[in-house]
Amino acid sequence: MDTRLLHTFTTLARTGNFTAAAAELHLAQSTVTVHVRSLERELGTRLFDRLPTGATLTESGRQLLAEAEEVLDAVARLRARCAGAGAVRGRVLVGAPESLCATRLPGVLAAMRTSHPEVDVGLYAAGTAECVEGLRSGRLDLALLLEREAGFPDVTTEPVAHEPLTLVCAPHHPLTTRTRAATWADLATESFFLLEQGCSYSDELERRLLAEPGTGPRLTRFGSVDAARSCVAAGLGLALLPLTTVDEQVRHGRLARVRGPRFADVPVLLARHRRRWAAPAAQAFAGELVRHLSG
Repeated sequence: MDTRLLHTFTTLARTGNFTAAAAELHLAQSTVTVHVRSLERELGTRLFDRLPTGATLTESGRQLLAEAEEVLDAVARLRARCAGAGAVRGRVLVGAPESLCATRLPGVLAAMRTSHPEVDVGLYAAGTAECVEGLRSGRLDLALLLEREAGFPDVTTEPVAHEPLTLVCAPHHPLTTRTRAATWADLATESFFLLEQGCSYSDELERRLLAEPGTGPRLTRFGSVDAARSCVAAGLGLALLPLTTVDEQVRHGRLARVRGPRFADVPVLLARHRRRWAAPAAQAFAGELVRHLSG
């Protein structure tokens, strides 16, 4: 069987769209159609339902998908083994929260340029749910999660660092002039800018604030650290953010840290798909990541 057909099949299964699959594979859309039809003809079954909204796997397609991925993994392992002990090369796709992309990972990328210059790293800012889905679909090779624990049966995780959190406000906010530390009851009367649903420490903060009796805080969700940070600097409310994302603003007086409840550090978890083989390039990046973040 031509493994190119399987590669096209798994890509279309992941994207659900012929145009998107063609763009990712650098093929004409008509070629993707020919590959899929050829595979269906060879297997004697329909693999996709062609709908106006895209391509959806049939029951036969869903049964084939896991086995097709195993075959492609086996082929990749064989090619890597035959390549011998030469320089590690290839492309690694990594998902991580925006805060880590902006603060922690540039140093890792710089180290990779020195230690493995022939490895190309693609970095995607994404939350936990998107990262896990990317690992499951094969779109991502590795991911970093900011989670206290990750109970995904098909994803393995290992802690590689810890991210300190801090509560910040504008320098002129009334909380900065208080002689005593703010309590949960005090914070529950404030406005907050939290990161999007699924951010573990934002969700935890929301639960704690809403548990306080009274009218409750005003909560606004953002998908961007920069947006939340800018609203806080403008005096519109408070935000709980990784210290690395606000340290410079605090040092220059554009933000102030709030004295209040202590927030435990959030583990940085390196995540991989449990069954999928990690190519040498992905292994090299994981090793550099562990050395850089735990050093």
